[in-house]
Amino acid sequence: MALDELKDNDSIYEVDGFKYIVDKVFMDKSKPIKVDFNQFGFKITSGIDLGATGCSSCGTTGSCC
Repeated sequence: MALDELKDNDSIYEVDGFKYIVDKVFMDKSKPIKVDFNQFGFKITSGIDLGATGCSSCGTTGSCC
């Protein structure tokens, strides 16, 4: 997740007053995308199968904290 400017190949999604800019090709590969905020920061999950690799910084599989 990063701050970005709108490009021709992007879609805008507005959820609870927040605007998310997502590349259309990436969205097709990764939907559904879920963005949560908790005491540790943002948690992003998607339909992309990360398999057993997961996130090395937190030891999870399938999503990163």
